[in-house]
Amino acid sequence: MSANNSKFYIDGAWVDPIGGGKPFEVVNPATEEVAGTISLGSAADVDRAVAAAKAAFPSYSATSVEERIKLLRRIKEVYNSRYDEVANAITTEMGAPKGFARDVQTKTAVDHFDETIDILGRYRFEYIDGSTLISKEAIGVCGFITPWNWPINQVVAKLAPALATGCTSVLKPSEIAPLSAILLAEILHEAGVPKGVFNLVNGDGPTVGAAISSHPDIDMVSFTGSTRAGILIAKAAAETVKRVTQELGGKSANIILPDADLKAVIAAGTMRCFYNTGQSCQAPTRMFVQAKQYDEAVAIAAETARNVKVGDPKADGTILGPLVSKMQFEKVQHLIEVGIKEGATLAAGGTGRPEGVNRGYFVRPTVFANVTPDMTIAREEIFGPVLSMLSYDTEEQAIAMANATSYGLAGYVQSGSVANARRVASKLRAGRIYMNGAPSDTKAPFGGYKQSGNGREHGEFGFDSFLEVKAVLGYGAA
Repeated sequence: MSANNSKFYIDGAWVDPIGGGKPFEVVNPATEEVAGTISLGSAADVDRAVAAAKAAFPSYSATSVEERIKLLRRIKEVYNSRYDEVANAITTEMGAPKGFARDVQTKTAVDHFDETIDILGRYRFEYIDGSTLISKEAIGVCGFITPWNWPINQVVAKLAPALATGCTSVLKPSEIAPLSAILLAEILHEAGVPKGVFNLVNGDGPTVGAAISSHPDIDMVSFTGSTRAGILIAKAAAETVKRVTQELGGKSANIILPDADLKAVIAAGTMRCFYNTGQSCQAPTRMFVQAKQYDEAVAIAAETARNVKVGDPKADGTILGPLVSKMQFEKVQHLIEVGIKEGATLAAGGTGRPEGVNRGYFVRPTVFANVTPDMTIAREEIFGPVLSMLSYDTEEQAIAMANATSYGLAGYVQSGSVANARRVASKLRAGRIYMNGAPSDTKAPFGGYKQSGNGREHGEFGFDSFLEVKAVLGYGAA
C-alpha cells in the first residue's frame, strides 16, 4: 500500500494533516483484517485544500483545450502503468473479486478518460447566436464527495470533466475505501497536474464532507451516495447558494414482459441484481413478472442464485465477494430478516454467511418470492445481493408498481419485441432505462429522477455541471 496513506495531497504535495489527524483503520472486508491506516482530516484541512484550489483556478481555467487534452492523455498513460495496483487496491478495500476489479472497476476510469478526451476535442465552449455570444466557462472550485462501492469510477466520472472544463477540485473519497483514491492522487502528481488543481483530503462525512458542502469558496459540490446524506449536503450547501449535483439511491425495477425469453432474462436479471455484490445504486432489485409465468421465473432465479460462487475475491472463479463493511453486512442481514418477518417467501439464500465461510462480510445471494409493493424489501435500498420478485397481471399494473417509489435512478425492460420494450421504457420515471440487457455506456447521461438526485454525469451531459453560461449581448453586431 502507499506510503502516503496517512497524508493528504494538497497544492501539489503530500502533507501531514493539520493537528495530526485522527487515525482510521481501513478493513479488508474479506478477511476482517486491517489493510491500512489513513488520517481523518478536519475543517482546517479543507480550508487549506480549498485555498490551494482557489489559487490555482485563474491560471488553470485559462489553459487551452489542447493543453487539457495533453494533460488528460498523460494521466491516462500513467494510470495504465499502475493499473494493476489500482485493481489490487479496490479488491483489498471493498472486496471486489479480482477479475471484476480489474476488468470493470478499474477499467471504468480509462473509459471515462477516453470519452472525456473525445468530447473535449469537439466541445463548443463558445458560439454566436444572432448577435449574442454564448460562452461556457469553468464554474470554479469543485468539491467531490464520493462513495465506496465504485471507488475509482465515481471519482474519475467527476474529475475527468472537471479537468476538461478548466475547474479545480477538492476530493473527499469514502473513508471506508480510500486506498485507490490515494493511488489516483499519486498518478495525477506523476502525470504533472499543476499544483492546486487537484487536492485530496480524507475524512468522514460529518466533518470533512460537511466542511466541503458549506465552504464559501467552493462553487459546486458533486456528491454520490445515499439519499439521506444527499439531503444533508444540499442543506449545508444552501447557505452559499452553490451548485449541487447528486447521484443518490435507487430501487430499480426490472419488468419482464410475457414475450421475453424467460429463462435467459430471469437468469441475467438475477445476476445483474447481484453485480458488485448488489452494491450498485442502479441494481435491478425489483423484478416484475407476469402472473402466469411467475412460479417458473422464481424457480429460475432461485437456481441462478444457488449457483453463484461466493468467496475469496482473490481466488479464481469468484463471482461475488464480501459486502464492504461490518455495518453493511449487519444492515443486509437485518433487511433479509425483515423480509421473512413481513411474509415474503425465501426462494434462495437467507441470513448468515454462505456455507463453509466463517469470516469476512460475505452474504448469501438471496431471492424473495411473493413480495408485495408495501413490504420493506420492495421499498428500501438494501445494497446487497437481494432480489425481490413481484407479480403483475397487466402491463399497466407493472408500470404503475415500477414507478411507485421515491427513487428514479434506473429501470430495466425485457421483451422479445423491441417495440414493446420501447413502449414500456417510455413510461418509466427514471433517468436511465436498460432495454434487453443493454450494457452501460459512458456516453449516456447518468442520474436520477425524484429522490435519486439531480444533474447528470457522463458524456457531454457531464460537462454541463462544471460550466457556467455567459451571454454577451451585442457581441456580433456590426
